[in-house]
Amino acid sequence: MFPEKIEKAFDLTEQAIQLLKQSLDTSFLDAYTENGENIIDNYQVRVLDGVPDEQTVQQLKTIYQQLQAIELEPEEIRRLSQLILLKGNKAESLQANHQLTPDSIGFLFVYLIEQLYSPKQPLKILDIATGMGNLLLTIILNLNLAKYTVQGFGVDIDDTLLSVSATNSEWTNASIQLFHQDGLQDLLVDPVDVAVSDLPIGYYPNDEKAKEFDSVAKEGHSYAHHLLMEQAMKFVKPDGYGLFLIPTNILETEQSEFFKNWLQKNVYLQGMIQLPDELFKSVQSRKSILFVQNKGEYSEQVKEVLVAKLGSLKDPAKVTQFFQQFEAWKSSNLK
Repeated sequence: MFPEKIEKAFDLTEQAIQLLKQSLDTSFLDAYTENGENIIDNYQVRVLDGVPDEQTVQQLKTIYQQLQAIELEPEEIRRLSQLILLKGNKAESLQANHQLTPDSIGFLFVYLIEQLYSPKQPLKILDIATGMGNLLLTIILNLNLAKYTVQGFGVDIDDTLLSVSATNSEWTNASIQLFHQDGLQDLLVDPVDVAVSDLPIGYYPNDEKAKEFDSVAKEGHSYAHHLLMEQAMKFVKPDGYGLFLIPTNILETEQSEFFKNWLQKNVYLQGMIQLPDELFKSVQSRKSILFVQNKGEYSEQVKEVLVAKLGSLKDPAKVTQFFQQFEAWKSSNLK
């Protein structure tokens, strides 16, 4: 269970968000962002044109006095924010592509990056479709705890989701720079070491733009998750890695040949890690982590592509078994 201080902070924060939601007559996510901005602004209640009213302001000030007395570390703040957002999502359902990436998957990304890079090397990490930012924030904060120097970059076209991400990044003092734009348009991002993303699944409507990519479909709309993966790897340095949460059947769909065209021309497919069935409601919704590497002087196609299935993220023995499998594979295949 979470420490008592997080439970107390959860109750107080949720009260503040509900007060703002009612007073501002707005959505949960907008109220969440407003509350976060108040906290970041040294727990000051922002009032515009008499809203929120004086009574609500006083209630918020009382809550903020109690919140200010609770000392939370950045990773504790992130977990607190995730709990609040998960509860808020139950009241105002988000579409599947807007859901938070679960912590268990985020920690797996952290583990994989730790296996690929030394803490001695400063890292830049890009999330091409960051959404509310939980995956990128989980990675940045936990690599910080492991003594990595790391900077994150996040891109998303949805301004509401990006506002949540910006609020949480600033609240935790994470080194993350965010860009509000279509991830498939021209990006002002310097080359990074690693690309990560819990990719949104669906079609990309701009067929003319899609023609610039090797994974473009010959007819009709192209899969956005194919294009976004290709785009992300364009901003990764030679020999750098991409870790993407993708549909497990990505190599078996009607557009898989176009995706394979990009894989063969531009990157090395080094592995695919199938996530536990317990995480997904149906066979169709199951996902895996695709593990690719940019071509470069120090990279090559591995002799044995990693194909692994995690039996469970709840069973420590099965997690340890996967770690051992990955580390044995790495020592035999990666330079």
